Amino acid sequence: MYSLTILVATGAVTLLVGLGLGALLGRRTSDDGQRLRETERKLDQLSQDKRAYEEEVVEHFTQTAALLNSLTESYRNVHNHLATGAEALCQERGPVSLERLQSRTDDAEIPAHLARIQPPLDYAPKASPEEKGMLNEEFGIERARIREARDAEA
Repeated sequence: MYSLTILVATGAVTLLVGLGLGALLGRRTSDDGQRLRETERKLDQLSQDKRAYEEEVVEHFTQTAALLNSLTESYRNVHNHLATGAEALCQERGPVSLERLQSRTDDAEIPAHLARIQPPLDYAPKASPEEKGMLNEEFGIERARIREARDAEA
């Protein structure tokens, strides 16, 4: 009925399929395979957590920017209200008028009388090169006079 070659070929194919399925199932159920799947699961979880954190940071700073814009607008409204009230109530007799607020000079501008300021010197100017400077440890100590005064007393 069946020829010997067909039986041997069928047996070989069955053996190869069985070995392949055994290797595949062995990998799935082995400790290394389980550790690999666990590591992949942890990596996926960490990636999802990182994406969620990044989205939370973006949302936080977007909301912060919106709140700061709102705060700036509120300050502007308060300033305009105070300036208008000062103009109406003080009738330009008060210390602040709306024109003075609007024509205010730049704070970064240096007045002319302060434009030629020299930085302080970190040493005492010397009259001669032999004289001790302020950074010298003996500056201001007149040891020769002290010795002369002792010698004169003795």
